[in-house]
Amino acid sequence: MFGITHFEFFVVAVFLLNVTPGPDTAYIVGRSVAQGRGAGLMSALGISAGCCVHSLACAFGLTALLAASATAFTVIKFVGAIYLIYLGVRLVFAKPEADQAVGEARAAGAPKSLRQLFLQGFWTNVLNPKVVLFFVSFFPQFVTTGSDHKALAFLTLGAVFVVMSMIWNSFVAWIAGSVTRRFSGKPSVKRWLDRGVGSAFVGLGIKLATASR
Repeated sequence: MFGITHFEFFVVAVFLLNVTPGPDTAYIVGRSVAQGRGAGLMSALGISAGCCVHSLACAFGLTALLAASATAFTVIKFVGAIYLIYLGVRLVFAKPEADQAVGEARAAGAPKSLRQLFLQGFWTNVLNPKVVLFFVSFFPQFVTTGSDHKALAFLTLGAVFVVMSMIWNSFVAWIAGSVTRRFSGKPSVKRWLDRGVGSAFVGLGIKLATASR
């Protein structure tokens, strides 16, 4: 089908990748802890949209260019790292009044809050060079070299990857949000949760900045 080979192994590999905790999982858990299930689900949707960008880039050769260019890799690496650290610092030093304002915005269904959550999830995924390298190194293994429909094969594999990831990430957001509800009405507990998650974001950002090619 479209030059795709060993499709069943691809599905198994994607499943194992999803259940292995990484930056995307940490981000979704963090958003769910900070603002509840809805925030986690919107973040998961943003991350899935980021995966769509990587799929399109892989299909049309952009990821191969980024993987081969040390300069492009370095730029994306540091932009992504700075963004993660920025999110982490905001959580660590967030004031209770800000948290309350966010909660009120959620209760009122403010579109801007949902948009921000989506965009944060999107950019967290798009600006992670490890994801770029994963797509360019992993996907070609399941496309035959002699295929006349390589772009279509990459797009099909990307669609499967996005759907499976969205299902798993939504599950993670749902579970994390449910557990967080037990801490509602306990600002001190939530404050320490925010600090813990924020510190994890900063750590991920530093790890990303120091990652080698």
